[in-house]
Amino acid sequence: MATPKSKRWSKAVTETSHALDLEPGVFTRKDPRAIARSLKRSAERSTERKSDPYRSAMSMLTFYINRAGSNLSKEERERLERAKDELRKLYRRSD
Repeated sequence: MATPKSKRWSKAVTETSHALDLEPGVFTRKDPRAIARSLKRSAERSTERKSDPYRSAMSMLTFYINRAGSNLSKEERERLERAKDELRKLYRRSD
């Protein structure tokens, strides 16, 4: 019996999250600020691998949004987009 698409997607995202040293369940948190802070911590821990923690955190969040695709509800997508704004505030950047 084949694994349902949603289970395969969930497993792939979980494995990627572990590889990026993300805290468990970071993308499912309700508060965009909590998502942004967690990504910031993870990005700062990965500075040995990447030179810019802001770009690292933003790329992790963008990767998740793109990977999730149609699996995200409109509210979840908006919450994650607000987390991008929070990351910009945390790093005081306007891009």
